[in-house]
Amino acid sequence: MKESKKYFILLAFIYFASAAFCQLNPLDSLKQALNAAKHDTTRCVILNELIEKASDQDWQAYNDQLLTLAKKNSETTSNTSLKNFYLRQVANAFNNIGYGEQQFGNNAKALEYFKKSLVIRQNINDRSGIANSYNEIGTMFNNEGNIPKALEYFEKSLKILQEIQDKIGLGYAFNNIGLVYSSEGNIEKALEYLHASLKVNEENLSEKGIAISLTSIGNVYVVQKNTEKALEYFLKSLKIRERINDQTGIANSLDEIGGIYKAQNKLELSLEYYQKSLKIQEQINDAYGVAISLNSIGLLYDKMGDLKQALAYDQRSLKIREQIQDKEGIAYSLNSIAKTLLKKGEVNKALEYGNKSLSLAKELGYPNNIRNSAAILKNIYIHKNNYQKVFEMYELEIKMADSTNNQKTQKASIKKQMQYDYEKKELLMKAEQDKKDVIAKEELKQKEKERNYFIAGFALVALLALFILRGYKQKQNANKLIILQKHIVEEKQKEIIGSIRYAKRIQTALMTNESYIEKTLNRLHKHEKKQ
Repeated sequence: MKESKKYFILLAFIYFASAAFCQLNPLDSLKQALNAAKHDTTRCVILNELIEKASDQDWQAYNDQLLTLAKKNSETTSNTSLKNFYLRQVANAFNNIGYGEQQFGNNAKALEYFKKSLVIRQNINDRSGIANSYNEIGTMFNNEGNIPKALEYFEKSLKILQEIQDKIGLGYAFNNIGLVYSSEGNIEKALEYLHASLKVNEENLSEKGIAISLTSIGNVYVVQKNTEKALEYFLKSLKIRERINDQTGIANSLDEIGGIYKAQNKLELSLEYYQKSLKIQEQINDAYGVAISLNSIGLLYDKMGDLKQALAYDQRSLKIREQIQDKEGIAYSLNSIAKTLLKKGEVNKALEYGNKSLSLAKELGYPNNIRNSAAILKNIYIHKNNYQKVFEMYELEIKMADSTNNQKTQKASIKKQMQYDYEKKELLMKAEQDKKDVIAKEELKQKEKERNYFIAGFALVALLALFILRGYKQKQNANKLIILQKHIVEEKQKEIIGSIRYAKRIQTALMTNESYIEKTLNRLHKHEKKQ
């Protein structure tokens, strides 16, 4: 590590000296420094810088020089420190080749070189390089829509960067993970990581990193269709990029802002920003960026209803992408052209471009590209009344959509088997506990029922006893009343009988004796006869 620092200092001296005395642009200064370099270590350092700054057409030649030079020296030197330095350069060159293959859509080749680079970096314990390799592999899986794998490698990279306290690397790592979560629709997680990225970059005073974080946060709000918030962050990012004169970044920000105005239906304003972006991309000779800008303008003209202009810009984009062998871009441009031709009523031509797009998308193996190609072909076959093909394309479109969705909905925990096992154990324990809880709940319910039944039975018995007691008391009271009444009747009877007897005695006492009356009557009768 000390050796590489020494050579970077040497490079800086050469670079600034050349710029000061020769008044050359940075690229020419580096070329001059390369020619003047007397040591292979210095040449390797300069070649790395040239690879970063060279155009899409030139960087591969510098990378080939780096690989050849580094391989030769790593095989011949006996100095361990120098050997590790050159092996690090070989790993860098392999990583660059992987990046190039990925840009061309050769995923298998890209992965092969990324892994070659990773093995070397692991052997020499280049922790920073290992983190970089993990990041590159993660990016590839993310482009393929393999979210769990992307997260696995990004988090491996993040862990190392945290351990070695690489603040700049941390900013990018947080940003990458945030973008993955954004692509799968987990907005809360996305913003959590992107704000972490922004914070790290602000603490590290990395204005370029801050601008990238702001742009990424803006893109999350685009996903949410919150164009006002997205525009706010894109404008902040643009302001920083203009201050540090980051031409590539400025062009990207202008393109993002153009997209927002397009979404807001401010089409003239959108076109203005897209054209500003295109102009910068052409000035800095960024073929890849030019192709993207041309496509953006083509889609805008399509929305404006100017199909002639839309087709012209899409075809210009396709031509550039074919020149730089950007296979994914080619598939995208072919698809855009097919859409425009279909709108123009040129169905057969649209079918030709649509089939080319689908064929290339299948070769790349990207589910999103295949789905988009199948979708346009489905519409083309509807116009041709070929319903068998319509059904085939519809099935393919659904299949690719399901493939993407299935990958997105897989739990990110799949990245760690131990974590998966832990979660599985937790789930089993939870299931067992839930089962116990259900049984306990049922037992509690049963006990509550029994208690309720007992209370209800007891209340019923108590109520019945109350009725019986009440009836008994009522019967007792009735008996007492009957006895009392009987007693009263008997007393009355006694009184009546007594009265009768008393009356009879009086009557007997007052009434004339019957025999006396008979005697009296006989005497009166005799007296009458005498007269």
